Amino acid sequence: MNAPFTLHRRIYADLETRILSGDWAPGQRIPFEHELTRRYGCSRMTVNKAISELADRGLVTRRRRAGTFVAQPRAQSAVLAIPDLKAEVEARGQTYGYELLARRVREPGSDEEYDLASGKPLVELRCLHRADGSPLALERRVISLAVTPEAEAADFSVEPPGGWLLDFAPWTEAEHRITAVACEARDARHLLLKPGAPCLSLERRTWRDGRPVTRVSQLFPGDRYDLVARFSPSRGEGR
Repeated sequence: MNAPFTLHRRIYADLETRILSGDWAPGQRIPFEHELTRRYGCSRMTVNKAISELADRGLVTRRRRAGTFVAQPRAQSAVLAIPDLKAEVEARGQTYGYELLARRVREPGSDEEYDLASGKPLVELRCLHRADGSPLALERRVISLAVTPEAEAADFSVEPPGGWLLDFAPWTEAEHRITAVACEARDARHLLLKPGAPCLSLERRTWRDGRPVTRVSQLFPGDRYDLVARFSPSRGEGR
């Protein structure tokens, strides 16, 4: 059973989709908060929370008395502005599915993991995300219990870890590495692919106020996922 999709996450996903698709151009004012409150039938606090997350990720800028406007994103921040998979799938009008394949609490096993652990064990997860019933992404993730001790008791068989982390430890810094890879046999069976099929690999690390929170690797079938970002060159670039 999927975790409920909170209203503020739905509003966030709707607005983000309008921005990243180019439907709302950089510099365009988005609807005022009282307009969104009427549209979604919710409190202003709920709308404000969604817009605050957009502002934190650099997608919008707030101007006192003037409103909230679509930001002029740089190429780097545009790539970082990838939502959690549940929000993205549902924003596209598809049915989201999720399965926890494995979970364990363990000690770190590498120098990078020791830095992430900060003296505490790690929660390791393997998950499968689906869109309209088809495998969308195979995820491997480790979470620091030093920064998010709540993760040890969290029920990740019900709630995907990406959305959970946005609520409990929203990132303030992130690093992405995107590569094209051939699917290994051990992963192909989960993604319903032949070994060697082309895939998109997204590796992400996030920090919260300078402290590492999570390291995740997501593997997408090459014909089922794309990364779309709209951005403009800043002054001095593109010359």
